[in-house]
Amino acid sequence: METLPFLFISAISAYLVWFYFLARQLSGPKVWPIVGSLPGLISNRARIHDWIASNLRNTGGTATYQTCTLAFPFVARKTAFFTVTCHPKNIEHILRTRFDNYPKGPNWQEAFHDLLGQGIFNSDGDTWLIQRKTAALEFTTRTLRQAMARWVNRTIKLRLWFILGKAATENCAVDLQDLLLRLTFDNICGLTFGKDPETLSPGLPDNPFANAFDSATEATLQRLLYPGFLWRLKKVFGFGMEKDLKNSLEVVGNYMNDTITARKERPSDDLLSRFMKKRDVDGNHFPSSVLSRIALNFVLAGRDTSSVALSWFFYLVMTHPEIEEKIVNEISKVLKETRGNDRAKWVEEPLDFDEADKLTYLKAALAETLRLYPSVPEDFKYVVSDDILPDGTHVPAGSSVTYSIYSVGRMKSIWGEDCLEFRPERWLSVSGDRFETPKDGYKFVAFNAGPRTCLGKDLAYLQMKSVAAAVLLRYRLSLARGHRVEQKMSLTLFMKNGLSVFLHPRTLEAVSS
Repeated sequence: METLPFLFISAISAYLVWFYFLARQLSGPKVWPIVGSLPGLISNRARIHDWIASNLRNTGGTATYQTCTLAFPFVARKTAFFTVTCHPKNIEHILRTRFDNYPKGPNWQEAFHDLLGQGIFNSDGDTWLIQRKTAALEFTTRTLRQAMARWVNRTIKLRLWFILGKAATENCAVDLQDLLLRLTFDNICGLTFGKDPETLSPGLPDNPFANAFDSATEATLQRLLYPGFLWRLKKVFGFGMEKDLKNSLEVVGNYMNDTITARKERPSDDLLSRFMKKRDVDGNHFPSSVLSRIALNFVLAGRDTSSVALSWFFYLVMTHPEIEEKIVNEISKVLKETRGNDRAKWVEEPLDFDEADKLTYLKAALAETLRLYPSVPEDFKYVVSDDILPDGTHVPAGSSVTYSIYSVGRMKSIWGEDCLEFRPERWLSVSGDRFETPKDGYKFVAFNAGPRTCLGKDLAYLQMKSVAAAVLLRYRLSLARGHRVEQKMSLTLFMKNGLSVFLHPRTLEAVSS
């Protein structure tokens, strides 16, 4: 019995010595015995993305080393290591060079499976590839572009302008983020299902499908923020967010079943109808259960990203009036060419996509917004086999790698001394008449990169340009007094408190020619 205290003290001492030498090898936030990096994560949870960027800068912030390591409880296991990087060469290595070694991975797929199944957003390998090839063919068609234009312009003209006009007349604030979420949700549902949920309507009505989809998405994201055994336990006993998720999935499932039945009876030019005609790897038509998940994947990918980007865009424009003036002048110039000098005609109809195509400076401002506030600030990958990143960082099999898109835009070594400034000009050619992406494409991965590059990138830009022009051509925005713009702790960069703004009618005669 006397030897037990000695053995216990010896074991603790050996652990602490091992831990001391291990911790010296790790870059990034302080790592504590047993609990790893959790104290830092918890204390900085309200500013998690800035905290990650700060840790990456503290590694040296040079062009050759922008990687740190987080360690979760029981750091002795390799799978408890979490490598975080914002080095463009590392990102290229993960997203292109060794693409097959960095899939979504089992943890991510299991967390999202109940909502997204094996849809394109949540799959790897052949399952992902067949959907990718099928979707790629559809997204290059002009008919899909025209369909998107119809949905966007209809939503702007019949609903958004009415709601904004009423708020301006009554001099009351609106939550612009909420309006944009509703607008993009209606648009992507129209494009995907050919069915308009009409969430952006006077009175901003509740929609059972929209509410259930939001609840299911939120509950699914919560799974990634907690240890896997915890949410699985909640699922087994049906309590907490897992109970909400089960109820929400039932509503979503019923809605999708009705939608698929309707589309089988009356096919249209929406994405769901197009996928009904396609075949899987075995040459069979996709069953209804798979079609449902495929469609939900497109809704998830197409709604939050554009609305969140537009929310941050309008916030930045409000705080940079000189950039707002340049944007409005560009819109006015294009409309003068396409609709003549009668300014009344400029605001009769939303911009069509051909007019939106000509808005180079506006596209630069949107890209600059996404550089500073990417809709998906961090992305996660699973490591299949041991690997060494281009900067020399070793990543063990079974561990996770995060590439911090948010941090990339905040590194002086990548974007220069003015990296924190909102400057759309950095996206323009020397002559200022052409939009130019960086020569190193992995400096900007807001739309992902490599084989998983966002298929809807061009449609997203066109939708955002149409909505931005529709608002700015009619109104000048100002932040409601006392409203605080803060980031929400989520996998998507929502504003925690929304975006409460007042709308002031714009006099186009005052716009310089």
